[in-house]
This record gives sequence, structure tokens and C-alpha cells, in this order.
Amino acid sequence: MAQLHDLRLRLLVQQESERIAASQPDDLDLSVVQARCLCWLALLAEAHEDQASDAERRGDVEQAMGWFADSMRLRDVIQVVSSIEIPLPGSNDLLEEGEWDSDGHGFFGPMAA
Repeated sequence: MAQLHDLRLRLLVQQESERIAASQPDDLDLSVVQARCLCWLALLAEAHEDQASDAERRGDVEQAMGWFADSMRLRDVIQVVSSIEIPLPGSNDLLEEGEWDSDGHGFFGPMAA
């Protein structure tokens, strides 16, 4: 059952990446990718919360706690993805990969300590 779930999730991710590539054939807009990721993550978190509520109604506390913990992990991921600053296309402020600004932030986020 878990393998089927993993396969369905991989297919879903592949289909979404193909949609993104098709909608942005010349220049991939990272803000669009970020927005779509946030939409999918919010839907997954909501589905996990619904599963937790259903398990709680059935009296399966252990299952409810598992679903709830997963939904909290998804909420954490939403916070991380939301915090990623996507440079605006055509902005003069774009940093080349490996360059750092005065705050220690580069193209891939804060500089590692």
C-alpha cells in the first residue's frame, strides 16, 4: 500500500513539474514554482489534518497523533518555502551563485556558519 502511495505521489510531482515547464517554456519563473508548491503543501497539510480528525473520531488516538504530527511537519515546510526570497526577474539585485550580500544571504539563502 505504501509503495502505491509513493508511486502516486511521484507521478503527481512529475505531472506538476511538466505543467510548470509547459506554462513557462522560455523562462522559468521561480515565484510561480514557489506559489504552486505552497498551494500543494497547504492542500496536503489540510488533508492530513482531516485524516487526524477522522482517526480521532474513530478513537484511534495513535493514528490521529501520527496524522497530526505529519500535518505539523508540512506546516513547518510551508514556513520554510514561504521564507525563501525569490529575486524578481530582471532585477539588478540578482546575485550570482556563490555571491553574498551584506546580510550574508546568497542565491541559496543564508550563508552557513
